[in-house]
Order: sequence, then C-alpha cells, then structure tokens
Amino acid sequence: MCFWIFIALFLQTSTFYTRIYTHTQHSLGSALSGSMSYPLVILLCVGLLHPTARAVLMDKLADNKICGDAECSYVLSMATASDDFIAPDCRFINIKKGQMVYVYSKLVPEEGAGVFWSGSVYSERYVDQMGIIGYFPATVVKETHTFVQDTVQIPTAAMDFYCD
Repeated sequence: MCFWIFIALFLQTSTFYTRIYTHTQHSLGSALSGSMSYPLVILLCVGLLHPTARAVLMDKLADNKICGDAECSYVLSMATASDDFIAPDCRFINIKKGQMVYVYSKLVPEEGAGVFWSGSVYSERYVDQMGIIGYFPATVVKETHTFVQDTVQIPTAAMDFYCD
C-alpha cells in the first residue's frame, strides 16, 4: 500500500514542479507550502514498514508441540517457578523464582535437545512482563494446576520462533 502512495505522491510532486517552472506568477514559497506534507507521508510509510523489517527468524527448538486446541489458544496448565531463568535470546522469557506461569504449549523434545514450554508470567511484582509469551525450560517450573486434559500434538510453524 505504501508503494502506491509513494507512486501517487511522486506523480503529484513531478506535476507540482512542472507547474512551478511553467507558471512564473506563483512564488516559490507559496508553491512549496502545498507540498510540505508529501515528505511527511513518505516518512510515515517508511516508519510503518520498519517494525516488520526487524523481525528475525530464529532456529526451531522443536518440530512439534502439544497444545490444548489446534490454535494453542487455551492455557494448558499453571506452574510456579522454582528457580530464576534469564532469557538467552528473544524467543524466551525471563522468569523469577516464585512467579506464576501460564503454560500455553509444550514443545515435543528432539533427541538431545532440552524440554521447553511456551507461556507467560503472572506476577503483581513484575507487571512489565505480564502478557509476554515466550519459551522457558520445563525444569525451572513446577506445574500446580492442569486446566486441559485432552491435548493435541501439532507441528510447529516458523512463526512460533520469530523475534521482534
């Protein structure tokens, strides 16, 4: 969409400069005042594209995951952190000992790989981390309550491992 806006602005700008040179009765100042919004629109379009350009595809941690439904939208269980975990990269979340963690999916471990779950933390003390979903080792939490008994195993998607 920004491409078409850019093309339209380019055509209008080239028409605008043609009018400046062919009609000498217009002053340059009054002619430029009408075109000052064009660079702003171009900058806004570039700014809107910027966040998508920063996304990075990281290595897959597993090929399959266990979820409560086909979209992995239901919380599987609630767990309490038994130890601190510092996220090594943007796929993971930081966890502090004692925090409650909502588990959304459990990656099916590959041979020789660690066991990772996906979830978000809940703590009134660390409000800035609430709602952020990421991976963490299953060994740093202890499940305290299971919400879903019937689970499904589905393949992981590349989007599961994108970072912002």
